Amino acid sequence: MSTYVIIIAAALIIILSFIFNIISNKTNIPSVLMLIVLGVIIQLTIWAPNTEAKDSQLMMGLEILGNVGLIFIVLEAALDLKLRREKIGMIFKSFIVAFFALILSSFAIASLFMLLWFEPQSANNVNWITSLIYAVPLSIMSSAIIIPSVSKLMKEKKEFMIYESTFSDILGIMFFYFLKDNRQVESASEIFKEVSFNIGATVLIAVFISYLLVILFQKLKMQAKYFLMFSVLVLLYAIGKMFHISSLVIILFFGLILNNSKLFFLGPLKRFTVGEKLKESLHELHVITLETAFVLRTFFFVVFGITISISSLFDWRYGLISLVIVCTLFIVRLILLRIFSGKDIFPQLWIAPRGLITVLLFFSIPNGWVDIQGDFLDDYNAKFDCTISFFDQGILLHTIILTSLIMTISLIMSRGEKVKDVLIDSIKLKTNQNMISDKIEEALSNNDSHKNQKEE
Repeated sequence: MSTYVIIIAAALIIILSFIFNIISNKTNIPSVLMLIVLGVIIQLTIWAPNTEAKDSQLMMGLEILGNVGLIFIVLEAALDLKLRREKIGMIFKSFIVAFFALILSSFAIASLFMLLWFEPQSANNVNWITSLIYAVPLSIMSSAIIIPSVSKLMKEKKEFMIYESTFSDILGIMFFYFLKDNRQVESASEIFKEVSFNIGATVLIAVFISYLLVILFQKLKMQAKYFLMFSVLVLLYAIGKMFHISSLVIILFFGLILNNSKLFFLGPLKRFTVGEKLKESLHELHVITLETAFVLRTFFFVVFGITISISSLFDWRYGLISLVIVCTLFIVRLILLRIFSGKDIFPQLWIAPRGLITVLLFFSIPNGWVDIQGDFLDDYNAKFDCTISFFDQGILLHTIILTSLIMTISLIMSRGEKVKDVLIDSIKLKTNQNMISDKIEEALSNNDSHKNQKEE
């Protein structure tokens, strides 16, 4: 494949992704699904990964895109979180719902996996830690899908969904990597020590580094300072992972402190801020972060679609398991929303799609050929293997599709529209004749309404 063909293909994928976003805004169908379908079409028609070389190249590309994309997604989420005193109640409620939804859903799905794949008198039984490692990604809501999808909801419901999905992303990622890095710990006391040390060290390092980065960001006056800052964040993330620190917390704190500088720079620290001058730089940073995350998400899901096993899509067993998982997720969500939000839980009950982070974390599960630090091993090592041989990609894909479709239908119905009209009729281009007739009908209806008002 020539260089120019690759360039043309990459440009076309980005253009198509932009078109998918337009369709998504009109129909509420997540662009994620359209990107995955595009990847599947590429696999079937142009470039199927039928060799080990192609497989390794794709998986390496997927891992790189996913990890860098993860940094930008967390940063984007942090830059969206405006901490205000009047919003403390909502922020706390959304955090509690996200936390307990993650924990309860993870343990419920892990129990399902233990039930499905437990074999008496077998040396290859699935243990609790392994089951949880597989369950956590399925329990994480996708803020990348939710945030653009809830723009037409009532203000309070929209803000709640933004906060909840953001917390779900961050808490889920931290929980997953903690389980992954401590999967060989056996006793509860060891787990407590590891958790205490990890959280304490991470928070202290994150706060200190974040303050320094925010001060540095404000002082930089060069035009290329944004990607310089991105490079520093990526560097810190990679170094943190090598030392088993939840380095995404650094990204989170940096975004939060930068976006809420008046809250974090108080008293003596106030002299380190530039005040109103920061707003312009912050806006530019947010735009660049958003657009970079958009490009990374685009290529990630297309590559993911290329790697999908087509046969697993049509296996009813995986579809059935996914259906049970989705039902479990919504039962847990229903209970929590009724407790913390009362009866007014629609349509937010059904807004719980799975997306990028779910896929990314699955591809981060150690398989015995990679050590804890992410280095490839020359020989297979069983102690690093944390895979469930019975688990298929189809379960993951069916779950993403089901949760996305449920969200789409619920958002359409919440607007008082028919699903058929929105999904079919709204995306058709109207002819001039139809447009004229629409205008005539609108004029007539307006005329009738005026008459009725006069009569009253």
